[in-house]
Amino acid sequence: MLRLEKAWEPIAAALAGESRAPLHGEMGVYQLADAADEVIFIGYAGGASRFGLRGEIAAFEERAPDAVSVRFEVTTGYLSRYQELLMLHVADHGVLPRCNPPATLGRLSPA
Repeated sequence: MLRLEKAWEPIAAALAGESRAPLHGEMGVYQLADAADEVIFIGYAGGASRFGLRGEIAAFEERAPDAVSVRFEVTTGYLSRYQELLMLHVADHGVLPRCNPPATLGRLSPA
């Protein structure tokens, strides 16, 4: 399972602790989506992230002001998983999510 296929949750609910999976200060990866559930930003919370996933997602207005939904995955392998999600997005759509800065990536050919 390469793709992050969890259900989308409203950002406000995730930050308020009202989501199915509580959002804490762990390391991991996340995707932000607009009102049409299109992925517009892929990010990660690493060891240097203040307040982990919660802190990174709380700063969504800086990264993707039109984001309304989030899904995330807790993982200590956040950097390789982040790059994997970016490569998957490029393989599926031909471009990075619109709010992600340009990045040099390898190629991934998912089945």
